[in-house]
Amino acid sequence: MISAPVYFALGIAAAVVGLLPWLVAGLRLPLQYLWATEVLPAAMPIALLPFSQYAITLIVGMLVTGAALAGAIARLTRTRRTRFGLPALAAGVVLLQLVATVQSAVVVSGGLLVTRAAGQYLVALTAGTLASILLGLALLLLVARAPAPGVVIAMGIIALALGQWLESLALPFGVPATDWRIAVLGALRWVPAIVVGIAVGVGGFRTAGRIAAAVTAGVVLWAGPALITAITSAAGTRVLLPYPAEMAEYGAQVFVSALGLQNGASSTLLLAAGVTVITLAARRALQRRRLATTER
Repeated sequence: MISAPVYFALGIAAAVVGLLPWLVAGLRLPLQYLWATEVLPAAMPIALLPFSQYAITLIVGMLVTGAALAGAIARLTRTRRTRFGLPALAAGVVLLQLVATVQSAVVVSGGLLVTRAAGQYLVALTAGTLASILLGLALLLLVARAPAPGVVIAMGIIALALGQWLESLALPFGVPATDWRIAVLGALRWVPAIVVGIAVGVGGFRTAGRIAAAVTAGVVLWAGPALITAITSAAGTRVLLPYPAEMAEYGAQVFVSALGLQNGASSTLLLAAGVTVITLAARRALQRRRLATTER
């Protein structure tokens, strides 16, 4: 059996893996337009999270991916898990992510202008980060303990976060784009569809719940990129930062527009469907082989 302290350490390790794209980028806080003094990028302080309105999706991707990795560890080792193994694993993930959040918030608060806009900016970033931690925790528990439909739905969300994580690893925040990095990013855009296809194929369609979960995962795969575009566009519009209601309205408009402009959405869904068929076929072949082996 795996003890609770070991699971706690594994939770911390999973959270660190989630932060890998930012570790690779160098941990230098992005330039802040509300910073009290003018400094060069290399002179910005060290922060464990990239607190910036331009890195919101990166923060979500890192926190959710780290939590999802911990959930996968819990599910794969469930037969060897002690009673307090899962709580210890979740505590390790959440503790490290909270430490990173507090450290980053303190660093940013120490350099921002003392204005209402700066205060709102910091509160919004901190609240969004805490919400991402809660989302990651929910997904961790779903992956670790939920039946197949719950896992499939969770994987639909995790696939999008993993896509952001991989893209940020291939092109770290603040690093200039090169031809080979752009080529890698082009290939990585298909990863969410592959992940969803595998999850749906493993879950199968034997019950109404599994069918509903597969449809939900497909909807997430289709609408998720539009939502990411909307969040990035709205948060990146500086003039709207002091006006949350207007920012939300603008983000909603971008979301609706992005849904209609997703020319590659059909290709993404077709790839997910193809991977689902292949996964189902592979599962059935393995089941037949096991059955044949048992009969012998």
